[in-house]
Amino acid sequence: MRGYFAIGVERSSKPMNLGNLLRSAHAFGASFFFLLQPAYEARQVRRSDTSDAAKHLPLYVYPSIEELQLPRGCQLVGVELTDEAVALPSFRHPQAAAYLLGPERGSLSPEALARCDHVVKIPMKFCVNVGIAGALVMYDRMTSMGRYAPRPVAAGGPLEQPAPHRHGAPRLRRAKREEPETSA
Repeated sequence: MRGYFAIGVERSSKPMNLGNLLRSAHAFGASFFFLLQPAYEARQVRRSDTSDAAKHLPLYVYPSIEELQLPRGCQLVGVELTDEAVALPSFRHPQAAAYLLGPERGSLSPEALARCDHVVKIPMKFCVNVGIAGALVMYDRMTSMGRYAPRPVAAGGPLEQPAPHRHGAPRLRRAKREEPETSA
């Protein structure tokens, strides 16, 4: 899969769910993890992060959304249940993305929503915990951007394997042609 992604939480308050999300980020291959204004004890997060993701995945903590620094070209994708948000199954994930989830007992702040390049929602009847929501977003990214065999029409597994990856011929840039000299 090309590109990279990160996942983070604004104002996280439940360390066990945060540890679960951190472990899932590690399992799905996130490039980094970030927190905005967290309220947790690191010792409690480690209890549910059984992969010890913090040793394998950079963790950045920012005091506010204004101070959040993302790599150049990385798009911020908010995950929030709003009327205007795009339903996750209809969303095309950016090649370079940082997904931002809201706190357990609240929503993304207006400042965070304003900073987002995109806002998506998981089509559900009500909110689920941040660990589950983050795992669903990462799973959707993996299935929509990965190279998997197409789903069959009937129930069951694929009938064919995905086509092997083809590397195209190198693209060579043409040297600038010099203007022919004109004789007067």
